[in-house]
Amino acid sequence: MNKKRKMSTVEKEQKFYAVRAGHTPGVYETWNECQEMITGFKGANYKSFTSKKDAQDFAAGKVVSGMKNSKGDRFYGVAVGHEPGVYVEWADAKKQIEGVKGPKYKKFDTRSEAEEFVRSGGTRSSSSFGSSKGGSFKGEAGERASKKAKIDTGSASVITKGKGGWSTVDKKGVVKVWTDGSSRGNGKVGAVAGVGVWFGEGDERNISEPLAGTPQTNQRAELTAILRALEVSPLTQSLEIISDSNYGINCTTLWYQSWAKNDWKTSTGTPVMNKDLVMKIRAWMDKREGEGASTKLTWVRGHEGDVGNEGADGLAVAGSRMHGV
Repeated sequence: MNKKRKMSTVEKEQKFYAVRAGHTPGVYETWNECQEMITGFKGANYKSFTSKKDAQDFAAGKVVSGMKNSKGDRFYGVAVGHEPGVYVEWADAKKQIEGVKGPKYKKFDTRSEAEEFVRSGGTRSSSSFGSSKGGSFKGEAGERASKKAKIDTGSASVITKGKGGWSTVDKKGVVKVWTDGSSRGNGKVGAVAGVGVWFGEGDERNISEPLAGTPQTNQRAELTAILRALEVSPLTQSLEIISDSNYGINCTTLWYQSWAKNDWKTSTGTPVMNKDLVMKIRAWMDKREGEGASTKLTWVRGHEGDVGNEGADGLAVAGSRMHGV
């Protein structure tokens, strides 16, 4: 009895240390290991759990059951309003429902729930999500035999190394890529924008380039970054594109459907801005779906320590400085 009680106490006290943002994200069984991963890392994000699965989910950027997401983010789904979609600030969502007769809107802890609510016209509040309904994950992450797992393979995501550098791949073989756009002087005459795509530290697929064409806006740069991530990835490789552009994600997962039905005009009858980029992105996503690969777009709050987001932002800013070089 005493022995069993003692073992039970030990089991309850077992902790797993999840590092979401650090030198090497993952799950660690000792505080010393965890501390090594966060010491000297700007914007480190970590937490201890008694459940290994919860720790794995937290390290992978998921919202863990029983706790709010780490940044306290909320997602406002507007199913019936001026411009239905998912908004990350209540002030923006409120604008879409003011003056609307019978608006439908709801607050969620996860973007996937909010998107499903919008897609269903406000009749459903939760479901699984994928911006492309993908079947099997057929894509090869590339030279798997030569790659070495850098963290516990039991975690939801692992950082692997190939000849191109470090990249993040989840247990289903889905490659994670972060995208961002930057425009210096956005909205003003003479603005210059850049595009950033970040697969991982030192990855040869990373992109830092000036935005082509006009106008040189932040929104066009953000959409172009998503497009470039699709263009440089094999059609059969499932992707999770992580962006801090709520606009870009709404455009390519929700709004495009109503725009297409309305001859590419907004709810107010004005032509859709950046139609060319939205159509190209959707064409790539549909083509990839036809090859059995999924394309998921995930929102992350910008400039709050997410290592991939910071990497993409740095590449985008550098790209904006390449004009005329």
